[in-house]
Amino acid sequence: MNEQILINVTPQEARVAIMEQGATQELHIERITSRGLVGNMYQGRVARVLPGMQSAFIEIGLARAAFLHVADIWSGQKGVEQKPIEKILHEGQTILVQVIKDPIGSKGARLSTQVSIAGRLLVYLPGDAHIGISQRIEDEAEREQLREKVHSLLRDAYGDDEKGGFIVRTVAETATDEELQADIRYLITLWRGIAEAAKSAPAQTVLYRDLDLPTRVLRDLVTDTTERIIVDSRETHQRMIEFAGKYTPRTLPIIEHYTGERPLFDLFGAEDEVEKALGKRVDLKSGGYVIIDQTEALTTVDVNTGAFVSGRSFDDTIFKTNLEAAQAIARQLRLRNLGGIIIVDFIDMDTDEHRNAVLAEFKKALARDRTRITVNGFSQLGLVEMTRKRTRESLAHVLCEPCATCAGRGELKTAQTVCYEVLREILRSARQFDAKEFRILASQSVIDRFLDEEAQGLTMLEDFIKKPILLQVETAYTQEQFDVVLV
Repeated sequence: MNEQILINVTPQEARVAIMEQGATQELHIERITSRGLVGNMYQGRVARVLPGMQSAFIEIGLARAAFLHVADIWSGQKGVEQKPIEKILHEGQTILVQVIKDPIGSKGARLSTQVSIAGRLLVYLPGDAHIGISQRIEDEAEREQLREKVHSLLRDAYGDDEKGGFIVRTVAETATDEELQADIRYLITLWRGIAEAAKSAPAQTVLYRDLDLPTRVLRDLVTDTTERIIVDSRETHQRMIEFAGKYTPRTLPIIEHYTGERPLFDLFGAEDEVEKALGKRVDLKSGGYVIIDQTEALTTVDVNTGAFVSGRSFDDTIFKTNLEAAQAIARQLRLRNLGGIIIVDFIDMDTDEHRNAVLAEFKKALARDRTRITVNGFSQLGLVEMTRKRTRESLAHVLCEPCATCAGRGELKTAQTVCYEVLREILRSARQFDAKEFRILASQSVIDRFLDEEAQGLTMLEDFIKKPILLQVETAYTQEQFDVVLV
């Protein structure tokens, strides 16, 4: 399936849209003020050791201390029982760490002491002599051949001096010996510079930053099916050309500089997709729709038939809607970068044949995802439970914040509800204070209701407290805001 990669760059942020058959499949956004931290290495300082949680908080120069669990402390030996964290670390100790998960919500960054550096073809593991192969390369003979090739190239270049290991990435499947050798040389040289700097660097020093988003596209996102990489910044285009010439020469012919007057994302329809990906409802072509609700603990996905009616039977309508929804949900998970626990409520189906077909279609659509996914079958309640690895904030968390009016509820109190709250507040104040009159400051909708439907209730309260009540519209107030002023 042929794909195009769009790269929109401004001084404030970089945005990447991956397009397939005219539809946006993935969105990546990186803001200059809040670049992702995954892959960065720091000289950390142990701030606190928590034996009860077998974890430690490490200061690396961020607003919140980062989190290191004992399972992420690399001992350098496999099969050896891990020591308790209090016997490995102590407060004030400096330690070389790498971020493996960005800060998300109220949680600090997660760290590991098993550092790795990603290249185009290989991932270098300085503390591990193991040669691993990407799970996407399934042929066992090919896996063994690649393992031996990397072993041989490493031995030829460095003899027995180099103790590190490598993970062979999927793109290395068709790489030449020269390309692999260049990647090995680049990664080892880079690591030696980092290790040397760590010897004298003070605590909370950044020792290594991962590539920025446009350059990571060349390293991580380009595949054999990528036809074009279109970038709208001359400076970024030049930088990508230089990087590609050095590390990814095969991508050079497909990198294009866009100079048109119309914004790049508008031209390909990606801007509309960004807007749609922030809404809860996703309409299906058949007339059905999907509701996606993201919460702190999990994401729920609900499928509905909507206006779709199949010509054959109700069961057929449900089946076709679920099949279409399976494709749409898989795409939305990538587009919105939803992670953690995800519960999908497909429309109930009566036959095992239909359930199995929908589940197979869903897994097939999810197989295109670059992120690790685990999918369980239908539960007794008819729900599909799954997990998608979360390493960075979702699209909504990057672009949005909780609504100042509803405080994140997604709903507003009605004008009627607010009117009754105002009446209770006046009664409460009248019992505590001896005011000459009360003035209600509220939004237009609330004042209008007091003048119409709730006029009788307002008059009854005036008679009860024996004080006049005046009304005043405050245009700056939201529907839920009000004040009762004692005069």
